Amino acid sequence: MSGTLIEREALRYTPAGIAVLGARLCHRSEAAEAGQSRQLEFDVALRFAGAVAARADRLQLGESILVDGFLAPRRRQSKSLVVHVAEFTAGYAPAAAAPRRGEPT
Repeated sequence: MSGTLIEREALRYTPAGIAVLGARLCHRSEAAEAGQSRQLEFDVALRFAGAVAARADRLQLGESILVDGFLAPRRRQSKSLVVHVAEFTAGYAPAAAAPRRGEPT
């Protein structure tokens, strides 16, 4: 998932000494659904841990990033989700969309 970093908390450490950083990503894209184009725009919570959190602490607000990770409940028994980031690429610029079938190239 890619987007713009819109919020970043201070780097903190768990009692076990693991670095943890919370953030929010604003994602915007277009997807096809039932043959129709659909604009997507949403914010999602991110959680960086370990060495990835230390790297993420250098990110600037407004920076474009690509994240790879997994969704999990924010807390046990919670219905809200957070993306646990396993890896990220800063300065990510999405490739231009390929032409749709039937469109001139």
